[in-house]
Amino acid sequence: MRYMIMFRNDGDSEVDVPPCLDLDAMGTFIGQLQSTGVLLGYEGLKPSEKGARVRLNGGKRNVLDGPFTEAKELIAGFALVQVPSKDAAIDLAEQFLHIAGQGSAEVREAFEPKGDAVEAGVQSVRAAVMA
Repeated sequence: MRYMIMFRNDGDSEVDVPPCLDLDAMGTFIGQLQSTGVLLGYEGLKPSEKGARVRLNGGKRNVLDGPFTEAKELIAGFALVQVPSKDAAIDLAEQFLHIAGQGSAEVREAFEPKGDAVEAGVQSVRAAVMA
């Protein structure tokens, strides 16, 4: 099963470089997860002042440029992992947080594409986005 682990910085402000108590330990941990095939992808995110929120209402686009004030809603980074259970994903989130030294994480199971019908739907969405 694939899980998205979304990390939030619980600090009072956003920073350009995510805080981490031990960058060497984080690098080693990420390397181990990559070499075993558990870690499918990961990224830290720049502050919300460099981002935008896009909403569609009544067919009209509304864009709100950052920064965003609700810090509890801001995602500082993410990891996409493949593990056998939600408990295993929670364990990984805890390990990331121990190394980072602060923050919180949300663990969510990702949909697994099954069959041609789902893949056809994904392809049509991709085509619409690229148009």
